[in-house]
Amino acid sequence: MSQKTLSDSAEVRVAEEPRDASAKQWWILAIIAVAQLMVVLDATIVNIALPSAQADLGFSDGNRQWIVTAYALAFASLLLLGGRTADLFGRKPAFLIGVIGFAGASALGGAATSFEMLVTARALQGVFGALLAPAALSLLNTTFTDARERARAFSVYGAIAGAGGAVGLLLGGVLTDALDWRWTLYVNVPIALVALVGGWLLLSNHRDAANSKLDVPGTILVAAGLFALVYGFSNAETHDWGSPLTWGFLLAGGVLLAAFAWWQTRAAHPLLPLRILLDRNRAASFLAVLISGAGMFGVFLFLTYYLQLNLGFSPTKTGVAFLPMVGGLMVAAQVGTTVLVPRIGPKAVLPLGFAIATAGMAWLTGIDVGSDYLTAVLAPLIIIGLGLGLVMPPAMQLATGGVAAEDAGVASATVNAMQQVGGSIGTALLSTLAASAATDYLAGRDATSQVVQAQATIESYTTAFWWSAVLFAAGAVISFFLFRRGVPEQDSSAAPVVHM
Repeated sequence: MSQKTLSDSAEVRVAEEPRDASAKQWWILAIIAVAQLMVVLDATIVNIALPSAQADLGFSDGNRQWIVTAYALAFASLLLLGGRTADLFGRKPAFLIGVIGFAGASALGGAATSFEMLVTARALQGVFGALLAPAALSLLNTTFTDARERARAFSVYGAIAGAGGAVGLLLGGVLTDALDWRWTLYVNVPIALVALVGGWLLLSNHRDAANSKLDVPGTILVAAGLFALVYGFSNAETHDWGSPLTWGFLLAGGVLLAAFAWWQTRAAHPLLPLRILLDRNRAASFLAVLISGAGMFGVFLFLTYYLQLNLGFSPTKTGVAFLPMVGGLMVAAQVGTTVLVPRIGPKAVLPLGFAIATAGMAWLTGIDVGSDYLTAVLAPLIIIGLGLGLVMPPAMQLATGGVAAEDAGVASATVNAMQQVGGSIGTALLSTLAASAATDYLAGRDATSQVVQAQATIESYTTAFWWSAVLFAAGAVISFFLFRRGVPEQDSSAAPVVHM
């Protein structure tokens, strides 16, 4: 064989290797996206099925919230432990165990014969979701090392994280209408099977913090603190802000999280190293995820009520009605992460996204008793989707980019925790404000009149939308002042550089 032939074949081999590696990366993204979709949509997929589950299992209205809250409590309180577990023992086993456990808990919930069995299954979903979600995000962060490819990967991941709630509403509606409520849980089993097989074949194991140890006091403090915080906000939704179950748990959560922050400065192997939080862009990104999570629930929760109760949409039609928002979010996610942030930096892009979402929310407050979907809802929904698409995926990328490899899992867990806590705050705060607005409107009016009752309901929705707009506007101001000027550093292998 000639020297030229050998040279040519070597060049072909070298060219094929990066192509094969790149193809494998995108297959890994597909697997991670499937797993993340399963976790995110489970926050809302059961909501639409709740009335059917309640009729079947015979539990009270007061107990109904626990089907949602059990998942949120377990998920939020154990996220940092799940993220650190992935760093310590390996991301591949954390991912696979999370997928298997989530599927098993989902099957248990689908087969539930009592309220207690269903709540237990939902709590177990939260436990395994807390292991799966940070493992998935940290795998994404460590798989994509090229800056441009990472931006594209995060645009997909962030779009799923932002739109998963709407997809859950659609899928929950379709499954409830076509089959029954149990399939909103059973559907996770085939999804998990795809993620399990793909993860087993494609993922490689990394134990970047293998020489570290688990921070047990920190784990207990942060788990208890996050539990108390989410439980307190859940009680505000069902009781009131003056209830000891509300302010007592919120106060306890604040004290425990403050103690956790203090302990992290003393611990030899901190659960959440403070170097992760000291970078201004990363801290700003965590806050952006928190605020967008809180404001987004104003869209999902109250617009679902409006579409079903006021416009008479079926569960399936309600889910379809959210798809334009999902489309807007996915388009903006791609543009924001791959074009705008790499060129002009987050200081311009994220405040712009929040401002667009604010405008969409303000427009949505124009709904009335006689409004319809096409003239009063469709355009604001698309605008809100475009705005959130410029916020959530870039914020998630900036929050996890540039961290040391051994901190990737816990940084990813912090992103998930911010979104979950934001959602809990938003649900409780907006529900309370909406209920107060309806009560205030009914004062001095004929509460037996259907017209008055309908208008009171509209007042509650529009109040929630206005406060969501306020949250997004606050996000625009905070992100403008916190994010640093310029394009973020792209050196993925470097330890985080602290800029104060």
